[in-house]
Amino acid sequence: MRRTFSFTGARKIVFGCGALDTLTEEIEPWKRRRPFLVLDQNLAHSTLRERLDTLLTKAGFSCYIFDKTEPEPPLELADYAASLAKEADCDVVIGVGGGSTMDLAKAVSVLTANRGKAVDYLGLNKVPGPGLPTVMIPTTAGTGSEVTFTAVFIRRDLQKKEGMNSPYLYPTLALLDPELTITLPPGPTATTGLDALCHAIESYTSKAASPLSELLSLEAIRLIGENLRICVHDGRNIVAREKMLLGSLYAGLGLANAGVTAVHSLSYPLGGKYGIAHGLANTLLLPAVMYFNAPAALQKFSRIASVLGEKIDGLSLREAAYLACEAVEALIEDCGITTTLKDFGITPGDYPELARMALEVKRPLENNPREVTIEEAIKIYTEAE
Repeated sequence: MRRTFSFTGARKIVFGCGALDTLTEEIEPWKRRRPFLVLDQNLAHSTLRERLDTLLTKAGFSCYIFDKTEPEPPLELADYAASLAKEADCDVVIGVGGGSTMDLAKAVSVLTANRGKAVDYLGLNKVPGPGLPTVMIPTTAGTGSEVTFTAVFIRRDLQKKEGMNSPYLYPTLALLDPELTITLPPGPTATTGLDALCHAIESYTSKAASPLSELLSLEAIRLIGENLRICVHDGRNIVAREKMLLGSLYAGLGLANAGVTAVHSLSYPLGGKYGIAHGLANTLLLPAVMYFNAPAALQKFSRIASVLGEKIDGLSLREAAYLACEAVEALIEDCGITTTLKDFGITPGDYPELARMALEVKRPLENNPREVTIEEAIKIYTEAE
């Protein structure tokens, strides 16, 4: 290693079964009394909503509950939610749910404390200043949004996805309670878990990876590989759920520091143009991108195969590396994901436009271990059809 590196993340992380019960204890020292609680629509009428409301009210907090979060939220929703937070004079933002909810909560935090609209903050370091203090409480083991500096939204006017990327989006507190993931159905458990695996593999193989991020990313791959199948098929297994959430956390920290690669560039158009959920879009493309990238990172792919449980003794480096790709394909199959691009009405005639849009998502491509041309992007979409 002949370069320096840095490492950043959420200001504080609390992890463990029952961690949710520490919420008011953790935020009490902030001297903030009016939380803006962001929930997704699936939690709008859940017992978790009641539990949170009771927990905060009993501690003397006056809570405003926003439960209109949409999957793959449109950018306009961030402005709308922030306007409500301002009207209610809220002074702390709590995001509870999956990645869409937490991304929306992070955006509300900075929009409430600063001038301008959400569109002004898209890109890198466009947020003008700190936001309100934030708490992120994931209910899926997937996105890692609770420890990242990114909030992603759909631009309906442009049919594309874009993100806010700023250190001001790092959460003040990430509170991870594995018990909150127990009731997640098998389908979302699979797609969010494979999203976390994608983050781990991409951050591990990223050209921006550091020795510290690599430790976390590789351990995330191991934890997810050993536990995702169990969580999909035996969702009440709290030990597996705990390890999956830890793997997702590690993957999120790896992502925040090493970035992602070509999978994300290629999946963004699928979400923006066709509305394919982020985790599923990444899952559809991950094996094809891995096969493409393997020749440029044989040593790392060999390690991935090993931590995924493949026997690599006696194999050549190349043979071991390609076992990683096969292992991921097997994991996807075992999790019951059989969807292809064709199922969304995407045909080969659409690939050139998708490839053009993907190449506009430049930052992940800059991290990719192998250069992606428009012809190669089309070929990757073809492999995923």
